[in-house]
Parts: sequence; structure tokens; C-alpha cells
Amino acid sequence: MTTGTIYGLGLGPGDPDLMTVRADRLLRKARHVAFFRKAGRKGQARQCVEGLIPEAAVEYPMEYPVTTEIPFTDPEYNRLLAQFYETCTARLVELARAGEDVVVLCEGDPFFYGSFMHLYMRLLDQVPVEVVPAITGMSAAWTATGAPITWGDDVLGVLMGTLPEAALVDGISRSDAVVIMKIGRHIDKVRAALRAAGKYEQAWLVEYASMPQQTVQRLAEVEGKVTPYFSIIIVHGKGRRP
Repeated sequence: MTTGTIYGLGLGPGDPDLMTVRADRLLRKARHVAFFRKAGRKGQARQCVEGLIPEAAVEYPMEYPVTTEIPFTDPEYNRLLAQFYETCTARLVELARAGEDVVVLCEGDPFFYGSFMHLYMRLLDQVPVEVVPAITGMSAAWTATGAPITWGDDVLGVLMGTLPEAALVDGISRSDAVVIMKIGRHIDKVRAALRAAGKYEQAWLVEYASMPQQTVQRLAEVEGKVTPYFSIIIVHGKGRRP
């Protein structure tokens, strides 16, 4: 029996029209479709492809055992997620060894801060696995601002809002153009870091980039909380140009 292949399918930033031709082709002929989601939710990746999955396809929701309930610095957080990824990997391996191909839906690009990476490293030595790259959420976000993110030899820094404030200040200060992801509950810390680095007034907040509910605002004009997951801060570079 031929072993099946596990495909990490990059869906892009959220708009189905921004999927690659290859991703669309693999999805429309899929027999098995797996996707991550928070317990009790449909899952953003699954929502992105509504109407594109064949009716006969078998779906496998992979529900995170924990998201923000405990700090990611807690050893229990790492233990629970490691166990979760092991369980998911075992199920995918079982299907592949039975000769079935499986498409795993991945928001953005599978190799860019995505959950699929944790499956990929576990699958590598067991069954065939392929990754289909995609447009990242940050690319959709800076495009939504209507201005180029980098010019000439600008240095682009990509930072996580979960970093300590000092690390954020350092990263922002060292970069000409900046992308800050995973903002959510860390928005006040991120604001403070941008101010300390002298780039607060230049920052833009993009929520739900490329999706129907997309918003684009100057960060300084935004009050209160931001969307926990689909929020990206953009600071444009101003480098060399003709």
C-alpha cells in the first residue's frame, strides 16, 4: 500500500481569493481535512474555506487543550500542548499509513509562526509531508495601509507583542520598518515600547486584514482594546529610493 501524504496547506490571510492555485486545487479534491480550533469554536481556518471542501470529505477538528487560560511560561502549558500535538500527529500518521492523503488547513503561511510547524517536525521522519506556502497575514496588513512597507535597504523587524517591553523597544529601535504581531492583551505594553522607540505616531493598526471586517487606523487614534488575534501593527520604512 502506498503511504499517503500530509499537506500543510497555507490558506493566506483570510480572503479565499488570496489562496494559491495549488492550495485551491488540493483542497477541492481532498478526502480528509484537518484543522485547528479553539474548543467550542468553528475555527478561523475552517471558516476561511467554507464552501470549498468537498461534501464527501471527512473533517478532523484539532481542539487546543489550552490557549490563554494559563501563561505560556507555565510548564503545564508546554506539557499540555506537547501532548496535544503528539495526539494529533498520531492520528495523521494513522491516516497516511492507511494510504490516505490529509490536508491540514493553516492560516497564513504554515512556516510562519503557525501551529502546523509543531506537527511538521513530528511527522517528518514518519510519513511524507509537504508544505504549500501562502501569503502571510502581515503582507495583507501592510498592503491594506496603502503604502509600501520597505524601501531600498530598509531593515524589517517582525516582533511578537508577547516579548518583554525592553526587548520590544530594542527590536523597534533597531528596525526601519516594523511589524508587531500577537498584540491582544499586550497592547498597552506595545504602545509604551513604540513611544520609547520614537515610532508611536508612525504606527498603524490593521485588524482582520483582507477579511470583510477589515479595519485600518492610526494606532494613536485607537482607544481601548484591540482584537485579540487578528491585529497587526505596522510601521513603514522610509529608506532609499530613486
